[in-house]
Amino acid sequence: MLALGVSGAWIGQLTALEPYRPLFIGVTLVFLGLAFRQLYLLPQPCAPGEACVDPRRVRRQRQMFWIVVIGLTALIAFPWIAPLVLS
Repeated sequence: MLALGVSGAWIGQLTALEPYRPLFIGVTLVFLGLAFRQLYLLPQPCAPGEACVDPRRVRRQRQMFWIVVIGLTALIAFPWIAPLVLS
């Protein structure tokens, strides 16, 4: 537990990458857009017997996509929401 406290305090002070935060957010949004395009907009060319024919697999991929979107939204919004919640 001591290691978690020490490492948490160290990570909390790590602000060297803060100026690049908008760039990281932009890159993340681009990749999420590409993933959305691949999952929903482009037709999947599948030959019989391939794994992409299974609708359960496509549904699972889409579910994982939305779980990741919700998690990333929480992480991106945290600096703006934290002062409201923690004050």
